Amino acid sequence: MPSFGEYLRQCRERHLSEGDKNYSLRKTAQRLGIEPSYLSKIERGDFQPPSEEVIVNMAHDLGEDPDVLLAMAGKLSTDLREIILKRPKLFAQLLRELKEQPDHAILRITREVQDGEW
Repeated sequence: MPSFGEYLRQCRERHLSEGDKNYSLRKTAQRLGIEPSYLSKIERGDFQPPSEEVIVNMAHDLGEDPDVLLAMAGKLSTDLREIILKRPKLFAQLLRELKEQPDHAILRITREVQDGEW
């Protein structure tokens, strides 16, 4: 799996390769409200990933899932952090139990929770 910066650059360059010139380093940085040199250093891995707010803005700009980009950056969104902190022991146990389960099993559990079918 690529690092956060590498993945970010791949996403941005994918837009460029599809012919969208609005995804140059400069134009992307401008939309995000950051300096192009800062974005370049993030993409190269010279700087640590930015704040949650900037990562979420990057995700939206690039059409990526914010939670995925945050996870790749080693971060957790504020809303998920608050949920976990309400019942840390229970959520830690749940995540440890689910870590080896296949995706289809986790999706089934998610659907059951959403449907309220216990």
